Amino acid sequence: MNYTNELENQCYVKKGANHGPSPIPEEGKWIKAKEIKDISGLTHGIGWCAPQQGACKLTLNIKEGIIQEALVETIGCSGMTHSAAMAGEILIGKTLLEALNTDLVCDAINTAMRELFLQIVYGRTQTAFSEGGLPIGAGLEDLGKGHTSQVGTIYSSNLKGPRYLNLAEGYIVEIGLDSEDQIIGYKYVHIGKMMEYIKSGIEALEAIEKASGIYGRFDEAIKKIDPREQ
Repeated sequence: MNYTNELENQCYVKKGANHGPSPIPEEGKWIKAKEIKDISGLTHGIGWCAPQQGACKLTLNIKEGIIQEALVETIGCSGMTHSAAMAGEILIGKTLLEALNTDLVCDAINTAMRELFLQIVYGRTQTAFSEGGLPIGAGLEDLGKGHTSQVGTIYSSNLKGPRYLNLAEGYIVEIGLDSEDQIIGYKYVHIGKMMEYIKSGIEALEAIEKASGIYGRFDEAIKKIDPREQ
């Protein structure tokens, strides 16, 4: 290590304060993190690309500095879905620092990684106060039955009003209107469940019916319309 002459000629003054970093909460413990291997936790973060054409929700489960589990969910950009496929392979097995400094193919995923890093190294994870954290596989459980992301897609125009297309329950088949043409409920198909039924050998139309449900006062609707056609 090279030092300047000005520094070399100074006298030595002993440093007094040496109490180390502040402890952060990690999986039910207070940890003074000095190295990447001191970091553990599960958390979520949101990222976006420069033109803001799409967004990414990233979930990481980290144990002793190593990413053991990654869930990459994207919306709004077709190219980002392919980026997510690559990022899912890239992330696992890397240290938290490696992942922060790795190109995850899409700016939205890179930004999500940055946001997660900030949360994790400051102890602001979902498992900060959960003893032992969450087991590896918890990210997959976030998706629930059918293993599909929860997506909300609503289109509306001043001319024709709102159309519900996708909600937490699934793909919207019909929306129910009252006598004043206001939405009072809808019928949906849970795509994940439908595909599981089809894979098990059930005919497609029966699978759709088995995976269908209604929400709100759909049965009381005066008019029922297809939100994609009417």
